[in-house]
Amino acid sequence: MTVKTLTAAVSASAMLFFAAPAHSQPIPIEHVGKQPALSSLSLSPEGDFLVGLVSVPGAPNGDLGVAVWDLPAKIDVSKPLIPARITPGGDKMKFTSVRALGSGKLVAAGKQNWTGQTFCGNVEGADKGTTKTAVFKNYFWDKSIDPKKSRDNFAKLAADSECSDYGQTFSLAPLALEDGFAVGSSFDVAADVTKYYKVNLKTEAKEFLYQDGGEIRADLIDPRTSKVRTKNEIVPIGGNDYEIRNYVLNPKTGNFDIEAPLSYTARKRNTLDIVGYDEATGQYYVATDKFSDKVAIYFYDPATDKFSSEPVFAHPEFSAIDVVLGSKPHNFNKPLGFRYQGASSETYWIDPEYKSIQDGLDKAYPGKRVSISGSNKDLSRILFSTSASDSPPAYYLLIDKSKVAVIGSSRPWMAKTKMSKQELIYYSARDGLQIPAILTPALGWKKGDKPAPTIVLPHGGPWARDYVGWDNSGWTQFLASRGYHVLQPQYRGSTGFGYKLWTAGDNEWGQKMQDDKDDGAAWMVKEGYTAKDRIAIFGYSYGGFAAFAATVRENSPYQCAIAGAGVSNLELFKKKVSENRVSRAIQGRTMTGMSPLTNSDKATLPILVYHGDRDVRVPLSDGRNFYEAVKGKVPAKFVEVKDMYHQLPWTPEQHKQTLTAIESFLKNDCGPGGL
Repeated sequence: MTVKTLTAAVSASAMLFFAAPAHSQPIPIEHVGKQPALSSLSLSPEGDFLVGLVSVPGAPNGDLGVAVWDLPAKIDVSKPLIPARITPGGDKMKFTSVRALGSGKLVAAGKQNWTGQTFCGNVEGADKGTTKTAVFKNYFWDKSIDPKKSRDNFAKLAADSECSDYGQTFSLAPLALEDGFAVGSSFDVAADVTKYYKVNLKTEAKEFLYQDGGEIRADLIDPRTSKVRTKNEIVPIGGNDYEIRNYVLNPKTGNFDIEAPLSYTARKRNTLDIVGYDEATGQYYVATDKFSDKVAIYFYDPATDKFSSEPVFAHPEFSAIDVVLGSKPHNFNKPLGFRYQGASSETYWIDPEYKSIQDGLDKAYPGKRVSISGSNKDLSRILFSTSASDSPPAYYLLIDKSKVAVIGSSRPWMAKTKMSKQELIYYSARDGLQIPAILTPALGWKKGDKPAPTIVLPHGGPWARDYVGWDNSGWTQFLASRGYHVLQPQYRGSTGFGYKLWTAGDNEWGQKMQDDKDDGAAWMVKEGYTAKDRIAIFGYSYGGFAAFAATVRENSPYQCAIAGAGVSNLELFKKKVSENRVSRAIQGRTMTGMSPLTNSDKATLPILVYHGDRDVRVPLSDGRNFYEAVKGKVPAKFVEVKDMYHQLPWTPEQHKQTLTAIESFLKNDCGPGGL
């Protein structure tokens, strides 16, 4: 394959979806909230069929259905690929994802609203009596996707309790070198036990492998043999601290030996993730920040208890995530590349074949992030997607490394929509710490233009981060198209930008973590993007906490705040997190600071609060209690969203209700005369 040949083939196919002229009108709310036309694409290991979720024509709210594309030996690339079969979800159970397993089999996941008493102590919200939550199920099918032939949770893989339905507890991972076989696991929430099975995908027979529970848990499972290679354990060591220990299988004795160099304390909280096993040397790939601020990949030799003297992979600016190991017969267990967290999640390919393919696709799609997500054994069929901050994901099939078949766009109705390009910037916090941030300028705005209003949009977590790229929530482009700059600070406490930034957020909730957002607002003024009286803060989950905190902090730089599903009672939330020993050991100790509800008498900003009534991560009472506490002191509005769960995906009605409230509040109620 040559870059020139591939570029020509891709350009011709891309015309089918991206030749329309752009316009610069605000993005309609219904375009943001609409279910994607195409999502969750997956290619079978044999390359003979594709599966995905599609918006079912004529279904209410564009409900998603499971679709199968049959792929013949010769594929006509002159027109988009069309699904051969579509099975819609039911009235109650809605599909959320689907994956091809091979041997003509697939597994689809679904979610259904549920209200009742769970009697399952480890389930979120179970201690609240009657709980409004959701149940999750997985459906095992052949590619005929005949509803009569589906298997609910694949007979739960012998899970012993209905409690398994209250979380994402089921998985199937095909074995790389055994066609038609997979390793399945099911976590029994009530018993706190995970059971593993070897599954024959053709006959649906299950062979019990092992189970774990208690203090020691399986971690890395060998994709060749399905054996457990590593385990980990959390052990109290006194002083309200814990040690996280890693064990590695000793091939001579069959026992699991503790590896002291791979152990760390919860208080110090290093990253030490075993991400792969090298069969040729018996060494393990370990992602760690033990030797540097950013996570790098090292070899670890359990025979000598030593790390390699230099990293196998390290990026000078960003943290590494893991190693990409071959899963085909000709490259099994060979390192193909390394993933790292750049402005977006990236793969650095070292395998010449994959690098050539990636380079060719990058050349063919300038300005887009090209992601290879699946292939058949000889790489004659490769599933890939393209996306950018101003371009929704689109899906393609690369055939024989030279021809491209179009599958479709996730949001074809936005093909003519002009959107803003994001960039990663850095600014200095008041104590000198460098804070990364993602900036989405107001649509059409350029340096030197009149200052525009700004929304500071902190992410949830807080142990998370944002990426430059397509925003599945739709918030950034929705706001930018309405004339707002959007700044997403990667404040201290964020992950992916180094150990120092991450741990600097410990016990600084509402304090230095909040200073970082305020300093981002000041940077926007200093750089000429905005005026100091035209800034608002909007956040969801932990971002909602930040909006609450901004409402009660002295000298807040914002004209108003919008809090979605926000934590308002920090002490109560810390207690909830600490009910789980792992969360208590690792995160609970870091969650002190300023509680917005305790300081509600200091409220000075107009605030919009919205919250889903099926949120068990952050209960509805957190948002309502803060609203009740401040409504007599500042202009305040409260929106309760029916049947809204904490996490995406949300329904078109839920998007419409929340985005309409946000748009109206910013325009009419944010400070004197609106923002």
